[in-house]
Amino acid sequence: MSERTPLLHYRLSHRSPAAVGRKPASKQPPKLNIFFGVVIPTLLSMFSVVVFLRIGFVVGQCGLYQTIAMLLVAYFIISMTVLSVCAISTNGALDAGGAYYMISRALGPEFGGSIGIMFFLANVCGSALYVLGLVEAMLTTFGVPEDGSSLSASRYMVLPTGYWWSLLYGTVILLLCVLVCLIGAHIYAKATFLIFIIVIVVLGTIFISFFIVPFRTVQLPGHRNASIGPTSANFTGFKLDTLMGNVQADYTVDYTTGVMMSFATVFAVMFNGCTGIMAGSNMSGGLTIFFVLVLLQQDYGFLTDINVWHPFVTIGVYSSTLSAAMSNLIGASRVLYALSRDDLFGRFLSPAKHTSSSGNPWVSVLISWFLVQLVLFSGKLNTIASIVTIFFLLVYAAVDLACLALEWASAPNFRPTFRYFTWHTCVLGIIGCAIMMFLINAIYASASIAFMLLLLLLIHYLSPVSSWGCISQALIFHQVRKYLLMLDVRKDHVKFWRPQVLLMVSNPRCSVGLITFINDIKKSGLYVLGHVQLGDLDVLPSDPLQSQYDSWLSLVDHLNIKAFVNLTLADSVRHGVQHLLFISGLGGMRPNTLVLGFYDDTPPQDQLQDSALDPSFHFPPVRGGVSVGRDGKSLGPQEYVCIIADAVKMLKNVALVRYFGQFDRTQALQGSVFVDVWPVNLLRPDSAAYVDTCSLFLLQLACILNMTRAWQKAKLRLFLCVEEGRSLKGTEQKLKHLLKDLRMKADICTVPWDSQIALHWQRQTRSGKIEEMESEEDGVEDDKEFANSFPSNTSRVSDEYLQAVNKLILDQTLRPPAVRFLYLPRPPADTSRYHDYLHQLELLTRNLGPTLLIHGVTPVITTDL
Repeated sequence: MSERTPLLHYRLSHRSPAAVGRKPASKQPPKLNIFFGVVIPTLLSMFSVVVFLRIGFVVGQCGLYQTIAMLLVAYFIISMTVLSVCAISTNGALDAGGAYYMISRALGPEFGGSIGIMFFLANVCGSALYVLGLVEAMLTTFGVPEDGSSLSASRYMVLPTGYWWSLLYGTVILLLCVLVCLIGAHIYAKATFLIFIIVIVVLGTIFISFFIVPFRTVQLPGHRNASIGPTSANFTGFKLDTLMGNVQADYTVDYTTGVMMSFATVFAVMFNGCTGIMAGSNMSGGLTIFFVLVLLQQDYGFLTDINVWHPFVTIGVYSSTLSAAMSNLIGASRVLYALSRDDLFGRFLSPAKHTSSSGNPWVSVLISWFLVQLVLFSGKLNTIASIVTIFFLLVYAAVDLACLALEWASAPNFRPTFRYFTWHTCVLGIIGCAIMMFLINAIYASASIAFMLLLLLLIHYLSPVSSWGCISQALIFHQVRKYLLMLDVRKDHVKFWRPQVLLMVSNPRCSVGLITFINDIKKSGLYVLGHVQLGDLDVLPSDPLQSQYDSWLSLVDHLNIKAFVNLTLADSVRHGVQHLLFISGLGGMRPNTLVLGFYDDTPPQDQLQDSALDPSFHFPPVRGGVSVGRDGKSLGPQEYVCIIADAVKMLKNVALVRYFGQFDRTQALQGSVFVDVWPVNLLRPDSAAYVDTCSLFLLQLACILNMTRAWQKAKLRLFLCVEEGRSLKGTEQKLKHLLKDLRMKADICTVPWDSQIALHWQRQTRSGKIEEMESEEDGVEDDKEFANSFPSNTSRVSDEYLQAVNKLILDQTLRPPAVRFLYLPRPPADTSRYHDYLHQLELLTRNLGPTLLIHGVTPVITTDL
């Protein structure tokens, strides 16, 4: 069935079971049955301009052999597309918009909307093509020769000719078409049946004429208009000499445009009359009729001259071409109406939604009429034939692509009742369309594709989210699953390590700064926003988390970050974090770093209250200055440190972040920006080292942050704590050499801390003997593993020492850094000292500004290639 048939534009009278449950629209447009809505317009589209005015032109230029090859190419392209259309259309209920509806619901709004516009323009240009064809037929019969000569004695040649006269005739014909379209589709449908009868009779007289019309001389208008070729030709009927004289190509100049013809340009003209995307009926009929009708280069209306009664062909041309012009005009208006109803272009197409009381989209009809009128200024049928063909080939390729995507996505719900297709037929259809587009006119084809891509980008960034479903999601799922299975954790190597972060968020309203900062530090790794809601599913009527996902995903979009969301329901925060650490991610993409907000009494601030947010945001408000889950006793200090210990046991790196409640990256990156790194365990000054696993992990994260585009101008400062009497130059040189080996750029700042160390050793001397006696009584072995587990830090480090170290950090720079990285020791083995451990961390980081306390458990950096 032709691209101009109302199956693309009207709704059929039958409805599929899937459509039965739909809520009826307030205005239901009239429906046409299959015969009037599909078969009749299809045949009239085929038996119009190309049959009556261009079939002789095709064979006269290309010869019989190339004409047959041309028809086979067209037949092949359309056959592949028909298979795709049948597959898509039998997989669900179609609605108004035809090819646009199929493509948009299969490929999504971006691709569907852009192709929909191209399909609309194709119908607009197609309508103009038929109007120009009708004008040409009128002037062939009734037009006064431009040179004033009279090649025939007809007294009916009274119409003035010329460009502006042709434009006037086309405008009048188009007005007639638009009036019929404004009245409604049913009036057009009733008229098409009568036109169909007339056309069939005319074709019958043409075939009869081949047998009964004797030898006849036909005058050629090509000489009359352009002085090209002979002035007349002989019609011989069925004769072998005539056949042999027309089997080879003989390309000449088109007398209407003055352009030299070629296989591609003739194909562009012919393709308009033998295409079809809804059924194959017009293709087989087209092959039969196009093979039988014969053969002139210089007279596009020769069928009139050789007919038994000349007015028969004239009536057939006028009626069928007028019907095809109206069909395309109605089709264009219906596609435009479908586009406007889907709100893909917002207010730009909103006027096209208006319909009459009977459901006729009259505004869309008027817009289509205006655009067709603009196309009429081109003046010549052959001029716009290439554009129309390229537009339709692009639409056909998109239909094949839609079917191919559905087949490759392997979605369980894609099970069309029509099964005579494979992905091979789809690919062949796409290749055939693409080749012919560029053969016809490479410039037009490239411009059309570029325009379609521009529309695709506009819809992607400006249109609202649709509820149709998008094939890209199914394809992405299919590919991601395949590659996740190939991502083997046994092949992990430290050279390709990257942070994969699970950030626990109590309330997003007071964590915006932290969420955006962690997005910078992930370095293209996995980033998961985790949240624990306390509750018991046994006593709840349904899962309360399902309704919250939309709000979290809207937050991700609003902050423009690349993160996943994982929510869990648990009886405690600790158990919830354990759940997330166990189950977040898939295969080789699992979090290796846990990030927690610091446990303190700092009142959080609502950072979303002044933002223009989506109405779908439904996060609990910040109550009493403290986010829910902290002051509400859902998480205590003991449980908080237990979470840290659990993560370390699970071989997860841990980062505690403090003072990010008011962090604003834009303000932090203004002026000179510094990132300070303290890669020494400040809670163990007696065992300070710069090259252990934790210190190197600290350096790696700071370097990753510095590699981010937004932080590239920041300067890393590495602080080297030294005591009097130790080799300052030797230690600094070793650190510089280490940084060189690690390919890190950082300024090394030496910091004397003798006074702080003195405070530490004073406390150490007083408590040493007591701790030694306690260890002997408990039978504790002072092995290496026990020392690394940090059993006695809480008793050895005094508050005075920690306050002194805190002041030391604060006093190092006149301008505070944007962020600080500090060494986080692992929690003590003795759980009774968790409170002291947390208290020490609080004293160490008090008033430091945005700070990360980081503990690494696995090697993340190497100097090997």
